[in-house]
Amino acid sequence: MKIYISHSKEFNYKTDLYAPIKENSIYLNHEIIFPHDIFEDAKDFITKDIIKNCDLFIVEVSFPSTWSWIELWIASTFWIPIICIYKKNSKISGSLKVICNNFIEYNNKNDMIEKIEDFLNKTNIK
Repeated sequence: MKIYISHSKEFNYKTDLYAPIKENSIYLNHEIIFPHDIFEDAKDFITKDIIKNCDLFIVEVSFPSTWSWIELWIASTFWIPIICIYKKNSKISGSLKVICNNFIEYNNKNDMIEKIEDFLNKTNIK
């Protein structure tokens, strides 16, 4: 499965999001797109074209992000299944319920990974 990971730049995404995924079977069993790793130096990529070819869109919504909202809209436009993940006690936007119905609340990095894995194991998305 090809999975796009979206997030705000307002938190330590490399340590708190990218690293736990890379250290887990999720990374081994799926094609994961980490936009800030892959495209850090790229100037000529079109996010819309990348997202529309994905099977799943995971967005970390603990921190507000205009860019994540743009990517969410793109994913929804192409009917890409979306999962919103957020750290417990985060104040997330209620508007997310308009665009997504899969929410995962997590306590820490390990809990986040376990819950994403559980979702992936139970879903019919291929």
